[in-house]
Amino acid sequence: MQTTKPVIGITMGDAAGVGPEIILKSFEHDVVFETSRSFVIGDAAILERAKQYTGSTKTINRISHPSEAGFEKGAIDCLDLNLLPIDLPIGEVSAAAGDAAFQYLAKAISLANDQEIDAICTAPLNKEALQKGGHRYPGHTEILAELTGTKDYSMMLSAPNLKVIHVTTHVGIIDAIKMINPERVLHVIQLAHETLTKAGIENPKIAVCGINPHAGENGLFGYGEEEEKVIPAIEKAVAQGIDVQGPLPADTLFFRTVRGDFDIVVAMYHDQGHAPVKVLGLEAGVNITVGLPIIRTSVDHGTAFDIAGTGIADEKSLVEALRQAVELAPKK
Repeated sequence: MQTTKPVIGITMGDAAGVGPEIILKSFEHDVVFETSRSFVIGDAAILERAKQYTGSTKTINRISHPSEAGFEKGAIDCLDLNLLPIDLPIGEVSAAAGDAAFQYLAKAISLANDQEIDAICTAPLNKEALQKGGHRYPGHTEILAELTGTKDYSMMLSAPNLKVIHVTTHVGIIDAIKMINPERVLHVIQLAHETLTKAGIENPKIAVCGINPHAGENGLFGYGEEEEKVIPAIEKAVAQGIDVQGPLPADTLFFRTVRGDFDIVVAMYHDQGHAPVKVLGLEAGVNITVGLPIIRTSVDHGTAFDIAGTGIADEKSLVEALRQAVELAPKK
């Protein structure tokens, strides 16, 4: 076995949702074993139960430390925290499942901080269950930021031929424009450069979207936002030796990036960056938190309580999230 394959810790997420099912199905893909040394952080008994409605024949190998994992194709290694009852209701909001989802992630972060694993890949958690379990966080990202002591981070969406990092995300468009400033734009450019460089892309090519149609068209559209908020950041980034271009019209930039002209796009606001990735397919997009001292990728969907336990959940987003974790993990 090649010891250079990264070690990926997969957190089970909310055990009442589709997490256990998509994890089992993901391990049916040979690519998981061929490109990584992946194991699950969760409850082994819940994985055993999920075998009943997925048809998986994998042996669940209980471990207490990553060093005990065998990474064999016929088995799934599970760092068993043993937190949940085997009769945990499926498809229901549960304080117990919410607390367990937090504990799985906290354990993964601890392992990553200690360099026992190279990246974390998260199955979905349920925000209501998380709150009921006593953890007042909006979601994974905020837990990761607090437990790693990270103050400034950004969302990156990644699909096979397109990576997008955001200057602003979950705010209204008017507020987003107010929040955009040269310091924030420069920081996101630097995050993009650092993340891709660590992933092994030498001198990544970065493109920056304009705010207005046609990137302002030399003042024809907007009120000089590009000149005030974006261009100064690009000039500073270029002076630092970063290969960055912009501001460029968003309506053609994503096509150019998929074609191969750039390695990553800096989007100014949520829909500008999300829509092109979603067009490529919901199963293709992966959510990545950058700016953390560790690599974390995630599926781009929720716990799907309505179909949990039926055996019909699609694992493609998790397989892609694992692929991206391997791609972005520090190269040894």
